[in-house]
Amino acid sequence: MNNLIWLIRKTLLNTFRIRKNVFAYIGMPLMGVVLSFILYGHNQQSMLRLGIASSDGSDAITRDAAAFVTGLQPVKVTALNEAELRKDIAAGSLDAGLVFDKGFGESVRAGRPAGIQIMSVKGAQVTAYIKSMLNEYIANVAAIGSAAGTDDAAFKKLYDGYRDGGFKVAAERLADTSSEKNTSYQSIGFLITFMLFSAFNLTDLILKEKENRTYFRLLSSPVSAKMYVLANVIVSLAVMLIQIAITLFVMKYVFHLASGIPLVKTGTMLLMFGLTAVGLSLMIVALSKSSTSASALMNLIVTPTCLLSGCFFPMSIMPASVQKIAEFLPQHWLLDSFVKLQEGSGLGGLSLNLAILAAFAAAFALIAVYKFSRSNDTRVFT
Repeated sequence: MNNLIWLIRKTLLNTFRIRKNVFAYIGMPLMGVVLSFILYGHNQQSMLRLGIASSDGSDAITRDAAAFVTGLQPVKVTALNEAELRKDIAAGSLDAGLVFDKGFGESVRAGRPAGIQIMSVKGAQVTAYIKSMLNEYIANVAAIGSAAGTDDAAFKKLYDGYRDGGFKVAAERLADTSSEKNTSYQSIGFLITFMLFSAFNLTDLILKEKENRTYFRLLSSPVSAKMYVLANVIVSLAVMLIQIAITLFVMKYVFHLASGIPLVKTGTMLLMFGLTAVGLSLMIVALSKSSTSASALMNLIVTPTCLLSGCFFPMSIMPASVQKIAEFLPQHWLLDSFVKLQEGSGLGGLSLNLAILAAFAAAFALIAVYKFSRSNDTRVFT
C-alpha cells in the first residue's frame, strides 16, 4: 500500500510540477464552459416588429382584428399608412406588414373573408405565426357571419359573445430555460473532449517513462507492474474527478446555468465515462510502440469521434446518417443520457445507456490487458 501511495504521489507531483499542465488539466475544461456560454448563452427570444395599415375606416370587425394582432406576443405593432409600411419593410425597420383593404370587415361579416395582405421580405419564418393566429380568428368571425346570415341583430349578439369570451384563460409567463440547457449540454461536450485528452496524457506517462528508462528502474524495486498501472489509473480518475467538480461548480455557481439535472447525477455519469476514457487511453498505449505513435493515434481517434458524437455541435443539426454512426461511439451515449435526464427521464430509463458505457470501458480495458500480457518487447510495457 505504501508503494502504491508513493507512486500516486510521485505521478501527481511530476504532473503538476509543470505549470502549463495545471492550465491544461483544469483551465481548458473551464475554457469550454466559457466558449459554450459565448456561443449559446445569449439566445434570447426576439420581438417581431409588425406594421399595420388599414384602409377600412372605422369598421368594428377590422378594428377588432387589428387589436387581436396587437395583443399577440412577442409582437410590437406600429400603426402606419400603406405607403409608410412598405417603405419601412424595404428599409428593414419592420419585419412584416399587415394591410386591411377597404371592405375587409364587410367581407368577414358576409362569411367570405377577403382584402387582407401580409407582407415581409423575410418570408414565412416571420409571417407564419401571425398568419396562423389571424386565420383562426378571422375564420371564427366569418363562421359567425355565415350563421347569422342577414340578421344583423343575431350577428351582433353572437359576435359580442365571441369577442367578450364565454370563458377566461389565465396565462402565466414561464422562464425559457432552453438556452441554459443548450449551453450546459455543449459545456459537457467540451468537458468530455478534455477528459479524453487528459486521460491519455496521464496514461502516456507509461510510455514516456519506459522511453527514458524510469519505468524499468522502478520495476527493479519492490514496485510491481500491476501496481504501477493501478497508480496511473487512480491518478487519471482523480484528475478527471477534479475536472468534473470544478467544471460543474463553475457552471452552476459562476455562470448560473440551470442544466435541469442534479449535480450528483451529472457527476456520477461523467465519472463513469471517465472509466471509459481511462480504458481507451490504456488500449491506445498498449497498441503503440512509442509516445509519438500513441499521440498520433489518440488525435486520430478522439477528435473525429467527439465531432461525430455531438461534443462540439448539437446532434440535431447533423444528418441522420451521421447520427447513426454516432451510436457506435461512447461519447454519444453519455450525451444522450444527459439529454434524457434534461427531458425528465429517471436513472431507470438510462439502464441501456449506462450498460453500454460500462461495456465500452470493459472492452477497452480487456484489449489493453491482452496486449500488455502478449508483449515480449522489453522496450515496451511488460
